[in-house]
Amino acid sequence: MARAWPRDGVRGAERSHSGGYGEHLLLRQTARRQDARRARDLFSAALELRPFSPTPMTPAAPPRPEAVEADAARSGAAPAHVAHPQRVRSFVTRAGRTTTGQAKALAELGPRFVLPFQHAPLDVATALGRSAPVVLEIGFGMGDATAHIAALRPQEDFLCCEVHEPGVGALLKRIGEMGLSNIRILQHDAVEVIDHMLRPESLAGIHIFFPDPWHKKRHHKRRLIQPPLVAKLARVLAPGGYLHCATDWQPYAEQMLEVLGAEPLLRNTASGYAERPTYRPETKFERRGLRLGHGVWDLVFQRRA
Repeated sequence: MARAWPRDGVRGAERSHSGGYGEHLLLRQTARRQDARRARDLFSAALELRPFSPTPMTPAAPPRPEAVEADAARSGAAPAHVAHPQRVRSFVTRAGRTTTGQAKALAELGPRFVLPFQHAPLDVATALGRSAPVVLEIGFGMGDATAHIAALRPQEDFLCCEVHEPGVGALLKRIGEMGLSNIRILQHDAVEVIDHMLRPESLAGIHIFFPDPWHKKRHHKRRLIQPPLVAKLARVLAPGGYLHCATDWQPYAEQMLEVLGAEPLLRNTASGYAERPTYRPETKFERRGLRLGHGVWDLVFQRRA
């Protein structure tokens, strides 16, 4: 049978201690109960005196229109109320780190070899210091093929567009190492360069090697080789000038062949895809792809007279 406890909660043995421990324990328990009741009473009184009322949040005032315009002007962005149609750009933003060697080349050789973008036709003879056939390259990556071709064809000048700083620095570094003088770089969107800086029928050739294929179908509209741009390219090519494209993505090669073939100012120099011209070097990625059985497709079209 379970042992019964006294009603006051103190064991008999503790109660029997004279002087004792039982009395001390009882006083301590009573004090704790009184403290708890006092705390509850104070808390209840506080709630009754100061009922909770959340402070309403004041909505932030909308920015002033003139402030929005000023911020847009500083950032180079268009104001929100100005609508622009989507257009093809020659690049997509990529992350990249500029190495110490590239940064040094940018600082030392950039002032000579990098031309500023301008909204006026470029005097190429003045920019390069001579009158020679000019070849435009769009998106040269790290500049390996560009430097190779420029060294192979010193009688021509090369105007090269690339927006990514590590690539610009890498090509400048090669220019310094190889002692090249027939290259100028525009670190700007090539589409705007074509629209504003190139005169009609001013180019002897155009190189577009391995542009972004945008593999997913919903991204095909971002591909560089599309009818509006091809029409611009044909306009700035001199009669007899050539457009050379290369890709390692067969669906993109098929689209290139279709789009270039539909441009009335251009004619295909081959019955379909062209053999790789000897001046275009194989890149390390291309060689690796060929070893794995992947294809590379070159297309060479010529401006009609």
